[in-house]
Formats: sequence, C-alpha cells, structure tokens
Amino acid sequence: MLAAVPVPPSRAMSKWSVGRKPSRTLGLLLLVILSYLVLRRLDWYNLVPAWLRHRQSGLQANGQHFMLEDSTFWIFGGSVHYFRVPKEYWKDRLLKMKACGLNTLTTYVPWNLHEPERGKFDFSGNLDLEAFVLMAEEIGLWVILRPGPYICSEIDLGGLPSWLLQDSGMRLRTTYKGFTEAVDLYFDHLMSRVVPLQYKHGGPIIAVQVENEYGSYNRDPAYMPYIKKALEDRGIVELLLTSDNKDGLQKGVMDGVLATINLQSQHELQLLTNFLLSVQRVQPKMVMEYWTGWFDSWGGPHNILDSSDYDAVLTEAGDYTAKYFKLRSFFGSISGIPLPPQPDLLPKIAYEPLSLNFYLSLWDALQYMEEPVNSEKPVNMENLPINNGNGQSFGYTLYETTIASSGVLSGLVRDRGQVFVNTVSIGFLDYEKKKIVIPLIQGYTRLRILVENRGRVNYGDNIDDQRKGLIGNIYLNDSPLKKFRIYSLDMKKSFFQRFSVDKWSPIPAVPTFPAFFLGVLSISLSPFDTFMKLEGWEKGVVFINGQNLGRYWNIGPQETLYLPGAWLDQGINQVIVFEEKMAGPVIQFTETPHLGRNQYLD
Repeated sequence: MLAAVPVPPSRAMSKWSVGRKPSRTLGLLLLVILSYLVLRRLDWYNLVPAWLRHRQSGLQANGQHFMLEDSTFWIFGGSVHYFRVPKEYWKDRLLKMKACGLNTLTTYVPWNLHEPERGKFDFSGNLDLEAFVLMAEEIGLWVILRPGPYICSEIDLGGLPSWLLQDSGMRLRTTYKGFTEAVDLYFDHLMSRVVPLQYKHGGPIIAVQVENEYGSYNRDPAYMPYIKKALEDRGIVELLLTSDNKDGLQKGVMDGVLATINLQSQHELQLLTNFLLSVQRVQPKMVMEYWTGWFDSWGGPHNILDSSDYDAVLTEAGDYTAKYFKLRSFFGSISGIPLPPQPDLLPKIAYEPLSLNFYLSLWDALQYMEEPVNSEKPVNMENLPINNGNGQSFGYTLYETTIASSGVLSGLVRDRGQVFVNTVSIGFLDYEKKKIVIPLIQGYTRLRILVENRGRVNYGDNIDDQRKGLIGNIYLNDSPLKKFRIYSLDMKKSFFQRFSVDKWSPIPAVPTFPAFFLGVLSISLSPFDTFMKLEGWEKGVVFINGQNLGRYWNIGPQETLYLPGAWLDQGINQVIVFEEKMAGPVIQFTETPHLGRNQYLD
C-alpha cells in the first residue's frame, strides 16, 4: 500500500538511499507500516497527513461518469441503517451487502436518537456511527452519509427531535432561528465525528447528502443553501448530493450539488433521468433510493412489490429474499470479479410458549412513578416539564381530573385516547371519533384519559403539527375541564426500574386493564433469533430485558415481532407486556415471521 503513495518533492526522503544499509531502510519502512497500523487501530489515522495517503480528488462528477481519483467509478449502493439493526448484527448485514456485489453503503443519521435531550448526545452502543462506518470500511464498502438534519426514513418526525416542538412558533426545515440554532449545535457535535471519516482524510465516506427530499417540502428558499454552508463550514469536503422524488425534483436542484433521484418504477426512472438531463446536462445519473417495498398501516394488508420488513432485499432478521439472489446474479455478471461467498443465515428457534405469571395494573403502578405534573390546563406531551426540561418523546401520557356531571366529552387527542370513569373504560377518542358520552355519575368522579403517541408523521407538509397528548382544552358539555394531574409513561428502561420484584402480584382471575404483565424466558443454551406471537392479546407493547420490541395490535397486519437473539441472555430474560384491554393465555414463539395478508402493489 505504501509503495503506491507518491511523496511530494518538499517531503521526499531521498536521503534513505544515500549511505544507508538496506537493513536500516527496511527497518524504517516497517516502522512506518507499524505506525500506520497502530494509528488506524487507535482511530488516530487522521493524524497521518493527507499527502501520505494519496487522497486528493475524491469522488467527482466528470461528464456522465463518476471518478474516484483517476478511475471511473460505478456506485453499486444499498442502505443499512445502523440504528435499526442490533450492533451485534452489523457485520452480518454488511457482509451480506458485500456478497451481493455492492460496493457502497448508504445510511441516515437520526438526530432524534443522537440528541434525545437538548445538548446531550448519545453515540454509544447501537448509535455508534463511527464504529459502523469503520466496520463498513473494513469489509470493503465505501459510504455515502445522509446526515439530515431531516432524514424522513419512516422514523418519528423524520428524525427531528420532539423537543423542537416545545416552541409554539417552531417552523421545522426552515431558517427559523429556533430551528437553525438547534441544527448548528447538533452539527457542531456530529461533524466533529464525521470529518475524520471522509475519504480525503483517509476514511470511507465518499459523499454526503444535503438534507433529504427538500424539493417536495420547499418552505424556505434560503434553507438548503444554509444546510450546504453548515456542512462545508464544519469541514465536509466530499461530493455533496441532493435526493428528491418525482414530487420535488424540479424544486430540489441546487447549484454546486449533484442531484440524485428517489423512485419506485422503471417508468419513473425514464421520466426523472430525462429531467436530470435537462437541468444538469451531462452529469452522472444516480438513483439514491430505489424503493423495493412499501410501508404497512395498522388494519391494512402487508404491502409488497414485484420489483423494513418493508419487502426489502434482506428481511428484518437478515434473511435472504428472492430479490437478493436476483441482484447478486446481476451484479456478479457485471463486476468482472468473483463475489464473496454468502454468509450463513443466523439460526432461528421457536422457544416454548411463555406464561406471564405476574401482574401490576396501571392504577396500582401510578404510586411507583415519578410525581405527576399538576396543571390548570392539559399540557401536550412535548411541553411537559420533565426530562430536564425536554418533555416526553414517546409512549403514553395519562391525564386525570375530576368531574361532577355526565355529558359529552370532546377535544383534540393525538393520537388515541382511552377514556376511563374511575377505572372503567368507556371508549376512545382519536382522529375519527372526537366526542364520547360520559354516562350518568353521582358526585365527584375521576376522569382519566390515557393517550398513546402512535408516532409522529415523518413526511409531508404537516410535520410542524405533530404534538402529542391532549392538544388544548378538553371539554365536558362545551365547558373546559381544569386542574389536571399528568403522568408520563415513556416506558424507557428507567421507567421499569421502579417496578421492583415486590411490586408485582399473581394475576387475578379478572385482571383490571390497562396492566403490566411480567414473565421470565429461561434459555439454557446460547440464545437464537425468534419471533414472538401474541395471539389472544389485543393491543400493547412488549419489552425484553428493557429493550422495546415494538407494538402489537390484533387488527394486524403484522402478527409477530422480531426478537434478536443478541438481545437475549443465556439464563433468565425478563419479559414485560403492557396490555391495554385483553391478555392472552401465553406468548408463543415461531421460527418464521407472519406479517399479514399480502397485497401486491403496482
């Protein structure tokens, strides 16, 4: 490797060949190589000057081709999002990319996960971006980074942190001061980690995307130039890209940045590449996203495409699909070199059915939670004075007040509020049902509304309007209710630590709902991947050893939840289920996922 590195004349070491013994010259060469390896191992590679690494031009758009240094370069890319895959499985997924014939990894960077509280950053464990990028390099993949700040990516609020919404005047994805100040602080921290990983600094990042699909949003003409400058001012020196779909491509192109396209069909490909030709003239044509599937909605079918488990090339569990083998065959036919062997699949197992033998009703659990917020009026989830002033991001919020009469209850609930009179459920308020009748009561009665945040919209014009909980006043017979006690049920790991073993009771013959259920999955050998099936349960959330496995709902389409073996321990594993309405007899396990009735999309 070092023999191919040209040395600038001002730093040429011609004296090595004058009056020196070959053994000493060889020793110095070995010392240089050893120093390189040590620095690389200790992540100090950026200390090695750029001239020693022969990385000057980087990825460039040259006519209709990409060039990497002096060679034509074809980008065969695929996406793996590190924050969606257990860290223990990163290598497995990346090796499968490489074995498919791909040479480039693309990944988003989720701001909301990396800065869950304003000014507090998390790049540890499953969020270790630098470790993921360096692992891609070790496997032989280049990297295109998509840092946002908005990333879409079917993630809550498009990856923007919910605490931004504490500002009632917030205008996301614009040059509104409250937004740009937050972006600047985030980019200050993020780019200090990214800059050393760039190609020209010896790393694998060959290109960086400027925001994401802004053309279809297009609220502020100054915004994209601001993001471009924010990246460059912090040391981003690689090729910059934009990425837009058919709805935004016309407005998403900007000077000095290569436009790329997102699409779903060959028909769109022809239309969009023709447009690129008209605005960019002779430039490389690049598809940043070719959608192999489509998302599902609760109560609908499982959508798949002939062309997450989103009908992707690899399944959520890392299994191969027919699309994988077609792509491997295609890339193998044009690469000119043999592809690496396909890694073996990770084994799956169907554990014995699990009984959850212990129980804690929500109403009994309230005494073990943090003190509720007392407020004259309802407060939306994001503006609750909790979590060091950052509000609540995810989970449920319980609102309690006292009423003295029956009548019609109404108000704006986001997203779904289960209404209780004392501990008796009387129905739901949501986007479709905005009123509910309170039955005849006597005297003062406790009214409770348990509101579930079902996820903030990640794409579209209404991302500013994604506050959750009770939004504004809640009315009884058109009179606003007052004096609320508000409990945060964010269900993070720290939330469950309050429920020590002595707080749980055996399940009664007739449980009171909502409730938490506790069981133990005992594994005698090394854990394997599996899929949980909650047949007989109605709606809730599952937690394994403190990890949020996800929601389940008997309206489907999804019938199983993927449980990575990496999240299980040999021995005792804690299983907690929060169920809103009806518990099943056991939790079942299966070796294969059940994602619902298939619907083929055109």
